[in-house]
Amino acid sequence: MQRLKFKEKVGYGLGDFASSMFWKLFSMYLLFFYTDVFGISAAAVGTMFLLTRVFDGANDPIMGIIADRTNTKWGKFRPYLLWMAIPFAIIGTLTFTTPGFTGTGKLIYAYVTYTLMMIVYTSVNVPYASLLGVMTSNLKDRTALSTYRFVFAFAGSILVLAFAEPLVSVFSTTDTGVINDQLGWQYTVLIYAVIAAILFYFTFYLTRERITPPKEQRHSLKADLSNLLKNKPWFILLGAGVCSLIFNSLRDGSAIYYFKYYFDTQEAFQFPLLKVDVTYSTLYLVLGQAANIVGVILAKPISDKIGKKATFLFAMALASVLSCVFFWFEEGDLELIFVFQFLISTCAGIIFPLLWSMYADIADFSEWKTGRRATGLIFSSSSMSQKLGWTLGGALTGWLLAYYGFEANAVQSEEAKTGIRMMLSFAPAIGALLSALFIYFYKLDDALIFDINKELTERRNTTN
Repeated sequence: MQRLKFKEKVGYGLGDFASSMFWKLFSMYLLFFYTDVFGISAAAVGTMFLLTRVFDGANDPIMGIIADRTNTKWGKFRPYLLWMAIPFAIIGTLTFTTPGFTGTGKLIYAYVTYTLMMIVYTSVNVPYASLLGVMTSNLKDRTALSTYRFVFAFAGSILVLAFAEPLVSVFSTTDTGVINDQLGWQYTVLIYAVIAAILFYFTFYLTRERITPPKEQRHSLKADLSNLLKNKPWFILLGAGVCSLIFNSLRDGSAIYYFKYYFDTQEAFQFPLLKVDVTYSTLYLVLGQAANIVGVILAKPISDKIGKKATFLFAMALASVLSCVFFWFEEGDLELIFVFQFLISTCAGIIFPLLWSMYADIADFSEWKTGRRATGLIFSSSSMSQKLGWTLGGALTGWLLAYYGFEANAVQSEEAKTGIRMMLSFAPAIGALLSALFIYFYKLDDALIFDINKELTERRNTTN
């Protein structure tokens, strides 16, 4: 069995470096951008997130079906990285552009650009995720690919979190000395968009597809959907993925509000030469991404010893407990806030490579059981769970802010401050606990998957 070279693993990882820059812009800053820069209410944004992301989540299986039926000289999934790189960059920039509209016009613009962005994001990321399932059938290489993917993903996130606010600060200062945050965000995102497009091209050129559906398999959407709906491990992993993303989305979306409105002082220090302020929120978010990388690196050695399921379950259970404790920290407990951010984010980092590797296992399980392979459809469900969890978490963040009486760019009431603390502690803790409960019922352990993979390899050799 051919093992993947280092160059190809890096090439695959670069794709999620690009995607994660925008995923982090969306999850960390988009709600804040819409309320405090763009100029629409938190409740309106929460509703927009729910409506557009539910629509977008439904697009994921459709994109998976389309990708499964794509046949080019480059394969089924790689071409979409080539075709969609430029549209991704253009629409991503437009999403963070504030038009000269007022009231309803602004809201319509936000709906249109955000919906288009989610469609383009799906068109890149469903094929990209599916690519993992066809690059190799080697279990260790799959986990390694997931590890490379998420190390690069969190590196991309760090790039955004470390420089987004400083870049916005630099670009917001006009020649006349007037601060224009709207312009600052537009130029900042444009830089990230260009980087993303270039990296998608690198992923396209450095990766290869090696696993194809059985030669006798004929395209049948009805059969593919029927097999998927009978796949119990898929449902369980879908539930675990949704809940884990609710956990992450709530923590990510509320962090910037926590430091802006709960802390009396936002600025941690200033770079003397650049005269750019670094805020506590930037340090907090960058530390979280660094901890995510630590978690990703720990995932493989831990799961090699105790299995993917046990590693996932313990990581989410511990994250739930630690998140509950986080509620009682106050501004004077800065060291503990950062320590717990590191610990919780490490737990979160552990589960991500496991989750995507387990979807590849489910694709093998489905082929072994039914004789049909629908990699794109199964991996689209992983993207769907990611977006559904992100949708619910993002909508909940907006609605909870409105429920607790949040007002943008104003001194917050004690009730609003308490609500923001809840959104960083007990609310995400529930998501993490539910994720652990789902994975408790997952039955595809590593030994079974090894036997399934061995039998599939024999079948493929027989038919070739």
